Amino acid sequence: MNDIVGMSGPAGLPNRSFWNNRRVFLTGHTGFKGSWLSLWLSLLGADLTGCALDPPTQPSLFQQAKVATTIRSIIADVRDFNRLKSAVAEARPEVIIHLAAQSVVRRGYEDPIETYSSNVMGTVNVFEAVRQLKCSCVVVNVTSDKSYANREWVWGYREDEPMGGRDPYSNSKGCAELVTTAYRESFFPAKSVDQHGVALASARAGNAIGGGDWTGDQLIPDLMRAFLTGKPCLIRNPSAFRPWQFVLEPLRGYLILAEKLSEDASRFASGWNFGPAEADAKPVSWIADKLAQLWGDGASWAQDSGAHPHEAHALKLDASKAKAYLGWHPVLPLGPAIEWIVEWYRAFQSGADLRCVTRSQIERYEALPQN
Repeated sequence: MNDIVGMSGPAGLPNRSFWNNRRVFLTGHTGFKGSWLSLWLSLLGADLTGCALDPPTQPSLFQQAKVATTIRSIIADVRDFNRLKSAVAEARPEVIIHLAAQSVVRRGYEDPIETYSSNVMGTVNVFEAVRQLKCSCVVVNVTSDKSYANREWVWGYREDEPMGGRDPYSNSKGCAELVTTAYRESFFPAKSVDQHGVALASARAGNAIGGGDWTGDQLIPDLMRAFLTGKPCLIRNPSAFRPWQFVLEPLRGYLILAEKLSEDASRFASGWNFGPAEADAKPVSWIADKLAQLWGDGASWAQDSGAHPHEAHALKLDASKAKAYLGWHPVLPLGPAIEWIVEWYRAFQSGADLRCVTRSQIERYEALPQN
């Protein structure tokens, strides 16, 4: 880390001049985070190609916000190496952001083969396509805060903490981080990017929340589905602590990281945390109470007393490195973020144009003070 001391600067937005007409290849563009990022990159003027399976939920933000109308959308599986390699070759990307994954802890217990094959071999396939095609590009591999070997600490994990995870999902994300390191050390060393042309980093984010998330067995979508139908929501672990952040917060981090990688891989090709402010690490019950209060209409929740597989109780990230060296820090506190979420689902309930609603929130986020 000594070689990047002194690179600090004020928080900022993605550089429009960098992204305008930039060829970007985004895996997982049909998912929740991928749909938000696709819309934002489109607003920034990127020449965007998305590669993913069909939308993983019904309904889906991808369809509700008509994401496919403004990007080149390829429906394919990152586990299909030949198809993925062909798509990368056709797109000729200058930036690759790898989001495609099996993203649910409980599904990892139900189908560990899918979880490991998607999250580990899918990542290998992306890197191997870049290596075999001899692409000169920036690659940001998005993993998870759950990549870390969780010791249930009350303080946040830093980037040099060991990878791990005791459940299949978390463990697969830790494995994806190890794969990233292996490819960077073996094929894409940061000190010789002039020779191989690839600047590779990983990004670990906390729980990204926002409108348009319909993922099963996830807190916000479960609460919203219950509130929309007038039923109480059953919650598995209301005392669990999580680092909550509005979805655009980590996405901004990924974009700024890609810009920095293109400038100087030797300084920025490493792992990065993007987590909320300390005050925004809250228990699940706090989120549920806040959402129920804002929603009104008798919205409520109760604890699910059934038996459930293990999930981490406490988990936080330390994002000091991103703040110091990328000039990134959270700009939308959790309270207003939850208000934006309620606004989005109320718009869905009323039949509003959800593409306009989502784009409007992106533009409102861009207008927030960045200092």
